[in-house]
Amino acid sequence: MISPARRRNVFKAGAAGLVAAGLLVACGGGNNPLDNPDDVQNPPGGTGRKLAYAYFQRCIFPILLAQLPVHGGSGTATCAGSGCHDDSNGTGGALRVIRDAAPLDVTDPANTPDVIRASAMYKNYYSAQGVTIPGEASQSRLLAKPLLLNMLHGGGQIFDSAEDPNAKLIQFWIEHPAPRDQDEFSTATYGMFTPPDPNTGACRTQ
Repeated sequence: MISPARRRNVFKAGAAGLVAAGLLVACGGGNNPLDNPDDVQNPPGGTGRKLAYAYFQRCIFPILLAQLPVHGGSGTATCAGSGCHDDSNGTGGALRVIRDAAPLDVTDPANTPDVIRASAMYKNYYSAQGVTIPGEASQSRLLAKPLLLNMLHGGGQIFDSAEDPNAKLIQFWIEHPAPRDQDEFSTATYGMFTPPDPNTGACRTQ
């Protein structure tokens, strides 16, 4: 029978060993006693950059509302429909669309970033950006799913090819994030329109 004092000593020794191993793992020192893999290095890319809000509400949001042909079927359907990506009763995964969201004039000083971020349109923007990798259109679900690029899409194939006008708009948006040191409202993104006016300019695709 082990005495209470001996049991305490055994417990302290075991706890000290676990703490020491934990410190080695946390700090990357020692001989890697738990055989942890090397630190993961994030690949270079657009991580952390913001996509242009003005371009989204003017050029991308209308695509989500548009009646698009149903491939392999008949008629048309919309991404924002019920059973798809509608915010209230959609079943289409992470992307959610508030159909009646109103656009905001980003050039109006009254529409500060805080005002816009509290709007329904910004919720749509935020949801759409959440299914993208800024700077990497082909790896972004917002484009890859409707093109069926190595992934399934419950709504089937939406765009025949990357040359579809709507696909080109989405690709341009994803591949032209705001400068690294600026937010999604950066006036530098106005160059995505011709002329460079987010209210009257045409949506560029190249």
